Amino acid sequence: MRVSEKSKVIYLVLLIFFLLASGMFWLDYLGLVHLSRFYRQNFAKSSESVLYADDDEPSLIRREEFIKEQENLKDRIADLDKREALIIEKEKELNKEQERLQEIARGLDLEKKKFEDEKEKYTGYRKNVVDLAQKIQAMPPDSSVGIMINWEDPLIIDVLRQMDQNAEEAGQVSITSYLISLMPKEKASRIMYLMTQL
Repeated sequence: MRVSEKSKVIYLVLLIFFLLASGMFWLDYLGLVHLSRFYRQNFAKSSESVLYADDDEPSLIRREEFIKEQENLKDRIADLDKREALIIEKEKELNKEQERLQEIARGLDLEKKKFEDEKEKYTGYRKNVVDLAQKIQAMPPDSSVGIMINWEDPLIIDVLRQMDQNAEEAGQVSITSYLISLMPKEKASRIMYLMTQL
């Protein structure tokens, strides 16, 4: 059965229209052209609700949600800024406290060093007092008094007390009172007074 040339042309035109229509719907589906929008604007009797309108870019709800998210984000940023400022303030306070504690630690180290120095001095001084007490005790009383009256009063008192202690430990009578009696009156009075006070 032969198809006439006229029928071929009609079929060809219909095929072209079908292909064009299919292509346009496909491009509309892909979003490259907007046939549905064009149809609604020109041929639809009632437009869609604004709430669900697809041509809103973005739609009203999405825009409101976006604005709320923006506000929430701004609030969050402001809150984070406040927290950061508080953290920085706390860090400054902690740094000041750390510096104060370091200063206290340095002061304590200095005091400890002073105490150790004083302890060493006292230990050396005590050793000298013990040695001097033994030497004075071994000397004749007149000679020992002649040496002692040239010393400072605190040293004389400490040596006399050490001699008392040595005599007590040895179970002997101390000669310190006798040595004081051999000293000049003024010196002896001062030593006796200081021994009762110190």
